[in-house]
This record gives sequence, C-alpha cells and structure tokens, in this order.
Amino acid sequence: MKYVATVLLGVAALFTTTMALGAADEANKARVAAEEGAATHTDHVEDGTAGTAAGAATQSFAGQTAENGEELAAAREPFPAALPEAPEGDVAEVNLVVVDKAVEIAPGVSYNVWAWGYDKESATALGPAIHVREGQLVKFTITNEGSIPHSMDFHAARIAPNEAFKDVMPGESFSFEFVAGDPGVYMYHCGTKPVLAHIANGMYGAIVVEPADLPPADEEYVLVSSEWYLDSPGIDEPANLSMDKARAMTPDWVTWNGYAGQYVHHPLTADPGDTVRFWVVAAGPSLDTDFHVVGTVFERAWVNAAMHDPQIGPQTVEVPAGGGGVFDVKIDDPGTYPIVSHSFASVELGQVGILKVGEPKGGGSH
Repeated sequence: MKYVATVLLGVAALFTTTMALGAADEANKARVAAEEGAATHTDHVEDGTAGTAAGAATQSFAGQTAENGEELAAAREPFPAALPEAPEGDVAEVNLVVVDKAVEIAPGVSYNVWAWGYDKESATALGPAIHVREGQLVKFTITNEGSIPHSMDFHAARIAPNEAFKDVMPGESFSFEFVAGDPGVYMYHCGTKPVLAHIANGMYGAIVVEPADLPPADEEYVLVSSEWYLDSPGIDEPANLSMDKARAMTPDWVTWNGYAGQYVHHPLTADPGDTVRFWVVAAGPSLDTDFHVVGTVFERAWVNAAMHDPQIGPQTVEVPAGGGGVFDVKIDDPGTYPIVSHSFASVELGQVGILKVGEPKGGGSH
C-alpha cells in the first residue's frame, strides 16, 4: 500500500526523505499567489493585523534544509524536554521577557519569531516549560522588549481575560496572579490580535500544574507540538510568517518543542522498566496532535488535563489544538520507540522523536 510505503521508514531515512519531498513541493506549488493583499509576513501595522505582501507565493518549503542539515541537526543543542522542578512554598514567581529574534526551526532553516524566555539571551521559539504545584499562587510578569504589543493567556488560570490578558506595549511590563487550582498540563500563549499570527510566530509554551496524588514516574518530559508556515525557505535569510498558509492550515514544518526532528538526533532516554511520563500540549495554532508512542500502549492517559479519571491502556490519544494530555508508558525491552503524532503528514514534516530505552541494538522504524 502507498500509505505503508510512505510511513514505514527507518528513523534515519525518515529525515533524509523529508529533505527531498519533491513530489509534495510540486503539488503545493500549484497553490501560488493567493488573492492580492494576503498577509505573508508579520510587520506590525496600526490596526494590529499582520502585514501584507501582495501576490506572494504560497508554495511549500517542506523538507528544504541546508545542504549540511544532518550535521547541523546533530550538533545543535536540543530544547530541554525534561520537566523542570516546581518551586517550593506557596508562591511560584514566573517572569518572562519577549524579544524579536531569528531562531532555527529545522536544520539550517531560520525563522523570525516573537520569542520569550526568562531573559533575552535564552528567549526562543516556544517559551520555557513552567512547573507549579496544584494550589500554588502564580505571580506572573511579562516584560515586552519586542517591537509590537504582546500579552499572556494562561489556559490554567481562572481569571477575567479583559483584566489579565491585556496587551503590553513595547518597553512596558505587566503583572497578574492566579491560583493554579486545576491540575494538568495547559497551553500558555500570547493572546494579542491576530492570535493566529502570534502563536504561529512562536508565542506559546506549556505550564504543568502537578497534583499532589499523581503516581510517581521515573522520567518526565514536556512535549509541545506546533506548526510553522514559511514565506520563504529560511536558508539564505530568515523566513517570516505566511498568513495565507496559516489560514489554509498547510504548514511547512510540524515540530516537537519548536525544532523538526530534534529528538531523533538527540533521543529522550529511559531505563528498561521505567515509568516515563509525557506532559503533552498541542499549541497549534490550528492542528491537533494524535499522540502515540510506537511499540507500546499507554499505561495511563489523562485526556485533556482531566487528572482525576485516567484511561487505561489506550494506543493513540487526540490532544486538541489548545489542549493538553498526560501519558505514562512503561517499557521493559531496550529499543528505540518513536514518539509521533499518528497523523503521518505531521511526521513527514518533522514531528517525530525517539524514546531510547536502555542500550538498544539494530535500526529503528517509522
């Protein structure tokens, strides 16, 4: 079957294949030059919408990387996936800085993002994973050192959006606080209009609200899925957002934690018999994630942050755009276990990683 021939690839061969998606490129090149005035980059204008590049092409740049892409991917430091420690005490202080910068989202592919981090130097596409405990008071401050207004929307917060999630002007800071009373894993993101552009430009992350009675795990990882919509290949100079593609939901890249295939070259690890917990958020801005670990089933799955009622033994679980889920696996046999969305178009576009259990022998799959 054509489907089987497409998806049953060796892990190493998979990324090589995605770099040469000639057929997909040709098919997508037919979608050229959407209506005049369509937004294809993100220059800010007075009404708060994305800027316009009239008649810009919407061809696909999927799989196009630098010639030395494999070398670049192997040398790159991966985004830290391990769940960080939660602060002690009753209060969790979180301070994020927003900056404009270019970052790499695939091997040799640069993109101009609206980035945030704990400081300007560490800010990147995808904000840092935030870990708090159920019942803690979260005191949050956003400092905008970018060129346009931004804001913060915590899905974990029960708070009036018109008061807390308001726009912060360049050069200004704003603070609000909320009690993390709902356990689970939640998306956070910029809520400034147009929200599609702000999320597509990297303004999202995950906040874990850990309940006190959760079963223990040996390893815990945070994975955030997202799409990237490029107006150019991003190889000779940084790409910007194609709003045409974003509205049509035709991404060039789909990633775990902001970079295509990074956990293939730098696998997540566990020992045989470990319970491995994945805190998963689908940041979108538009696509769901069908979370699946090849070669096993989930011991438990807390679907869409419903932490009081786990499913036992599911194989694949949908994480909706803007939603989250928590997944436990326990693997006894050494091996390389692909971590994917079971929408294999997303796998072809870079949403694949590896959980390396023990010291496996032989090649991989998928």
